[in-house]
Amino acid sequence: MPDAYHTLEFIHILSATLLFGTGLGTAFAMWRAHRTGDARVIAAVARGVVLADWVFTTPAVLIQPATGALLVELHGFPWTLPWLVAALAIYVLVGACWIPVVWLQMRMRDLARQAVESGRPLPPLYHRCYRWWFALGWPAFAGVLAIFWLMIFKP
Repeated sequence: MPDAYHTLEFIHILSATLLFGTGLGTAFAMWRAHRTGDARVIAAVARGVVLADWVFTTPAVLIQPATGALLVELHGFPWTLPWLVAALAIYVLVGACWIPVVWLQMRMRDLARQAVESGRPLPPLYHRCYRWWFALGWPAFAGVLAIFWLMIFKP
């Protein structure tokens, strides 16, 4: 029978996997949809991406710090360990990138849908949103990888 620590660790790892996997998968899907230049494709894919963020990413974002804090306490790690402080700071940075990305995805979805409904091309605002979305994705992706490294190696 698993103890509380290992159960929390399992939930923490599972939510980290969902966070990273959903983020990578939806980013790839949005990038591929954008490259088509077809507002219908972009609107459909963005609708699914936004849904995936609410169903998978958002709960994982909330579960990560909760289970992480409990694991730190159960393990008895001091909160001042450099690798832990760095991981928490990077998590905040990743969140600072992710929150606008979610808003940008919703905006791109709506702009693509409006372009389809009006029979017009994607507006310049869509392309600006996409550029910001793309730019914010890189530090978020790198940050999650850095957190994984810190959690495993605990330098």
